Amino acid sequence: MESAVLGRPAPDAQAVALKAFARIADDWSLTLAEAATLADMSASTWKRAKKPGYAGDLTRDQMLRLSALIGLYKSLELYFNAPLSRDWVKLPNLGPEFDGARPVDAMVAGGLPKILRVRGYVDALRGGV
Repeated sequence: MESAVLGRPAPDAQAVALKAFARIADDWSLTLAEAATLADMSASTWKRAKKPGYAGDLTRDQMLRLSALIGLYKSLELYFNAPLSRDWVKLPNLGPEFDGARPVDAMVAGGLPKILRVRGYVDALRGGV
């Protein structure tokens, strides 16, 4: 949902996305730096943003990142049993997107384009493509 006036995501959509990603960051045992970088925020901004009532606005890029990460989380939950679904982002991976690196490191280094490719990769695994 976007605000018709500003072309920005509605505050309630931002709050939901931030709350969901904060839970995902906990489930994935992300460091403060990893979570902040994936959300395209400084560590201090991420500390504030993950708390209820955050008053800042998220950019379209940040919302796209959070949306892709939420989708990745859901795909992992559907594809793998726990605890693998929660540990997957922290495990070295020989898949074509990772070259032996941990998915979280690949996404941190590659930013939004890599986050989207990782999401597509897991969706393809899940769909059998």
